[in-house]
Amino acid sequence: MRLNIEKYVVNEEILLGDFLKQIKKDISNKKIKQYIKYNNVLVNGKVINKANYMLKNNDIVSISYGIKKIDDFDIDIIYEDKDIIVINKPCGLLSISNNKEKDITAFRMVRSYIKKNNPKIYLFVIHRLDQETSGVLMFAKSEKIKHLFQDNWNDIVKKRKYMAVVEGNVSNDNGKIESYLKENKMGMVYSSKNDDGKYAISEYKVVKRKNNKTLLDVNILTGRRNQIRVHMSEMGNPIIGDKKYGSSIKSRLMLHAYELELIDPRNNKILSFKADVPEEFYK
Repeated sequence: MRLNIEKYVVNEEILLGDFLKQIKKDISNKKIKQYIKYNNVLVNGKVINKANYMLKNNDIVSISYGIKKIDDFDIDIIYEDKDIIVINKPCGLLSISNNKEKDITAFRMVRSYIKKNNPKIYLFVIHRLDQETSGVLMFAKSEKIKHLFQDNWNDIVKKRKYMAVVEGNVSNDNGKIESYLKENKMGMVYSSKNDDGKYAISEYKVVKRKNNKTLLDVNILTGRRNQIRVHMSEMGNPIIGDKKYGSSIKSRLMLHAYELELIDPRNNKILSFKADVPEEFYK
């Protein structure tokens, strides 16, 4: 498929990110970062995916728009068999498309990958992660397998473990948070004072405290939208980088789904998938 490509000549030494902000005032900073991250920006014909790359006078910067080229993206595959595929989704990548982004998604990347090997195979989402949450994400290669896992999800899942860095020193070494979650018209999830929402349980253990921050190992017994983010925020310890739920620290969302353990409905054996926790969580 043909891409819509625009080219610009650089007339000064300037960082790539700053140059793009200058010439594309109609595009948000977030969108510019996505184009850089997902290999849509070239300098003198070479893909550059670092915003702090220093441009020189007479460099040619090319930007591709429209249909995104995702065939060459690296996918961190944790596990794959004839029915399912499990990846380590990076922070900032949507699980599936939304109203604002149709092309750059984990779903489309994985679909492109599997269709290279077998064009007849389709792809289906079994569960999702928030865009800014990284970690274990699972897909099915047929609708039958999707329903086999998804329809029994709460019964077959045994562990859904996350690593989170939150603001403040969490006082208790471990704890359990239970509430009924509701969502308002603005998309904000909150705990209802009544039992008229969706029941949610989060358990946590303190791994480390340092510099008024706490590293937590979190296990969720229910999988509600924004569950961990809401529970941590309402406890007074919002996840670092979670501006939506009260974090004052500018950062990536420090939430990573590092382990998913479940009973395989195909044979009743245990499946366990793990995604390495990024080094920045420990720092």
